[in-house]
Order: sequence, then structure tokens, then C-alpha cells
Amino acid sequence: MKLPEGMHVLERGWLSSNNIVFIDKEKTAIVDTGYKSHEEQTLELVQNLLTGRPLDAIYNTHLHSDHCGGNRILQDTYPKIHTAVPEAEFRRVENWDARLLTFKATGQRCDQFHAEEGIKTNQKIRLAGMDWVAHCAGGHHPYSYILFNEQNGILISADALWQKGFGVIFPALDSWAGFKETRDTLDMIEAMDVRLVIPGHGKPFTEVKEAIEAAHSRINYLEADPLRNAQNGIKVLAKFLLMDKQRIKLTQVPKLLASIPLISVANRRYLSYGDIHLAYWTVTQLKRAGAAKVEGDELVNIEPAY
Repeated sequence: MKLPEGMHVLERGWLSSNNIVFIDKEKTAIVDTGYKSHEEQTLELVQNLLTGRPLDAIYNTHLHSDHCGGNRILQDTYPKIHTAVPEAEFRRVENWDARLLTFKATGQRCDQFHAEEGIKTNQKIRLAGMDWVAHCAGGHHPYSYILFNEQNGILISADALWQKGFGVIFPALDSWAGFKETRDTLDMIEAMDVRLVIPGHGKPFTEVKEAIEAAHSRINYLEADPLRNAQNGIKVLAKFLLMDKQRIKLTQVPKLLASIPLISVANRRYLSYGDIHLAYWTVTQLKRAGAAKVEGDELVNIEPAY
């Protein structure tokens, strides 16, 4: 399915979210800005598309650092830019509370940025001559939204729906929240006339029915035993850390994992491993999944296949 004129998808690696750039005569905008360590690449990609025009607006679907880590460099480059975040996160950005914004909890980096607007549920946003409606999409993140253009049947799904699943249900790592919200989000998407999904990670796809069915199957599997979601969450957070650093001394793995609050909470709640046992389990799981390898005394990242 061909994208409408003025809409561009920049598919990124798994450390960074995809970027969706909109360009028309009145306004330029980007939805999600990738991770901090890729900020220079993000800026270069955006500048190449804009060909000398300024970037007018940033819209963050949610404030995990792989979706907003490029905000600061874009704001520094385009001082008049308007930044919009989910309404529930607006004050946290305004007062910059890294703890409540989850950056510290997940052990991820994000430079402080500012925001001028909080996006409300059912709010309409005009981008590249098209009307997009923001829908609350809890589950992966309690304050995430997705954007739907009904006319063209295009859904910007963030981490609520991928071709093969969805993002980790992080709220369930330290509470019982998240499973119902994920199911409700999938039901909402299923009720829409979606013909093309632009996910937060991975290629855009048109096999919407199949993706929703696979996602429902996965949420059933995870909800049947929340330990599975916790194990997956720990592996994902460890993989993210490894993608950021590329190499980690094996002797440093226990300390690094213990320093990430959400990993510690999930471990206490579900696994109850000591630091060394947790490190051994995590390294073993990453190696088994083909996500990492051991070279000498280091754990080394293996780039995923896209």
C-alpha cells in the first residue's frame, strides 16, 4: 500500500523507534524521535527529508526513551519547534521528573526536553493534509496513544501492535496492571478499519487481521502465567542495555542488572534470583535467543534481523 503524499516512514533499528515524518506546505512534523545514542542519525535523516525547511512539530506516542530520545537534539536544532506528549505526561516533562518518566526505572538514557502540549484522547491532529485521531492505547505503556487516519485506513500503532506481537507489558512487571489494558487496545484496533499499520518497530504491514490474531494469542499466553511476561521484560531491558553499550564485561553484568529498578522489581516479584544467578540466567537467555554472544570476558551484542 502506497503512503499518501507528504508522509514518510523512516524505519530504524530496534534500539530506536521508527520515525514518521510529515511534510506539506503549511507544516512539517515527526512522530517519535528514536533513542539518544542515534540522535545524530535521526537529525541527519530528518534534515535530508526537509531539504532546508525547519521542523515545526514533534509528537511522541509515549515517553519510553527509544521514542523520545531524539527530542533534545531536534529542539536544539529547531528552536521554534512545538513538542506534544501524552497529556498524562505533560507535567512530568514540564517539571522533568526522570523517575516518573520511567527513564531511571528502565535504565535508559534521555536528555531533558520541553513540551508545549499534552495530547488528549480523541484529539484530532492535522498532518500532511490528513486528519489523525489520537486514541489512548494502554498496556505496553499506560499513557501511550496511537494515531489513526480513517480516510486512508492508516494506523500509527507505536508499540501497541507489531506484525509479530507488541511491546513488553511493562506495568505488569511490578503490578497486576497491563494485561487487560493490552487486550482492550487490541480490541479497539480490531474495531477500526485499518488497512496499513506503521508500527513503532519493524516494517509497515497490511496483514492486520493476522497480526491482531497473533497478538491476542500472545496476550493469552502471557496472562496465563505473568512470570512469562516478567522473564521477557528482563530479557528485553537487558538487550536494550547491551544494544546501547554493545559490549559489557561479564563481571559487570550482575551490578548493571541490579542497578535497573524495573529489573530488580520484576526479579523480586517473580524470579527471586540473587544478583549472580540473575546475571547468569539473563546471559544464557540472550545467547539462546541469538541476541548476544560471549567473546573472552565480554558479553557482546548481536544485531537482530529485521
